Amino acid sequence: MGAAANRQIIERFWQDLYRRDFDKVGAYFAPDGHYRDVPAPDEGAFGPAAVAARLRLGLGPIREYHHRLRHIVAQGDLVVTEHAEEWRWHTGESVVLPFVSMHEIREGLIVRWWDYWDMSTLMNAAPPWWIEYIMSGGTTPIPAG
Repeated sequence: MGAAANRQIIERFWQDLYRRDFDKVGAYFAPDGHYRDVPAPDEGAFGPAAVAARLRLGLGPIREYHHRLRHIVAQGDLVVTEHAEEWRWHTGESVVLPFVSMHEIREGLIVRWWDYWDMSTLMNAAPPWWIEYIMSGGTTPIPAG
């Protein structure tokens, strides 16, 4: 596949992600495809089901989730997106989190998605309950609000 086709895959990928169709987003990945939030202390998720679960864990509890696309550049199997996400939690907190996202695509499937962002920007804005929820793997309760 060429750069233009790979860019189209990522454009559809972003549309599905911001619709919160996490299972559909997972389906973009090769069986061993790797998603990683580079600043996070873990190695991320491998494979469609694990990618969908990771996204659901982090983004599921967020009330509003908006995408601010700046640039998408494609060359060969690599697609780079400069963008920001605006998150709003139901308890009133919000953040605009800038990202650079790197996607590598082979045979129409994502084999690598690494997100580069600033941990302190997120941690300084996120509510404590959400941080606890993420760290617990989704086992702590989400407060009413």
